Amino acid sequence: MLKQRVITAIVLLAVLLAALLAPSPLPLVLLLTLIAACALWEWLRLTWPGAGQSGPAAVAAVVGVGLMILALQWLSTQPPQWTWTALLHANRWALPVVAAIWLVGATGMVLRGQAAHRANGLLLSLFGLAAVVTCWVALVQLYRIHGAWYLVSLLALIWIADISAYFVGKALGRHKLAPRVSPGKTWEGAAGGVVGATVWVMLTMLWPGSFGAVLAERWAWWGVLLIAVFLAAISIMGDLFESLLKRRAGVKDSSQLLPGHGGVYDRIDALLPVAPFAFLLSTGFGSS
Repeated sequence: MLKQRVITAIVLLAVLLAALLAPSPLPLVLLLTLIAACALWEWLRLTWPGAGQSGPAAVAAVVGVGLMILALQWLSTQPPQWTWTALLHANRWALPVVAAIWLVGATGMVLRGQAAHRANGLLLSLFGLAAVVTCWVALVQLYRIHGAWYLVSLLALIWIADISAYFVGKALGRHKLAPRVSPGKTWEGAAGGVVGATVWVMLTMLWPGSFGAVLAERWAWWGVLLIAVFLAAISIMGDLFESLLKRRAGVKDSSQLLPGHGGVYDRIDALLPVAPFAFLLSTGFGSS
């Protein structure tokens, strides 16, 4: 099992780095579109109302094609005006609204531990659609505006938070963070994840073009510190929210698309809430 996990992780990292280092933005945008479609399919499988399971695949396919069309038009030499209008409205309205739902609605569900039954499937499915699409919109724009190393340093914040939380929780964990949602997670582990991610962001303030350096252009050092703490915390909440959805659906993994790792949603659950906040805090409202 461990060997399978390692091999899959190496392949995924190689594909991601190849897309990031490509001379054209198209490979990464296409990769992000594929990831978005797969994650949406997995999310909808956990929340789709009723017994039918053909709906999630159909919706994910339509959304994937739609995002692909938007990406190809946006990346063309002369993008049509409608693409810029769509992105402007997404930045001004969709990203702030979805970020607010993550902060208030999703966090509230996790805190209440509403994992006993599968309810509000339609609302959660609609939220999944909005969450995945806005994450895609945020990441594509952040890559176009700030470049590959910005994106790598942002992803590293999430990876470091997750790894730090795991090892600190294993070593020092005593107090359960959300026992009805994810019994293995502890307050000590969460604190370790927040500290690890915050240290990373503060260090990258010295790395031109990184997430930390871009934040430092807009915020004082203590503002960057608070943002790092907040994003690390919201990444942990995203992980817990997926655990809640899986517990409500009675499954261990969102799918088996990634051998040894479960599904795509399992790998990007923390990124979904972080991406819109990262865009709004480092680029601003109404940008295009």
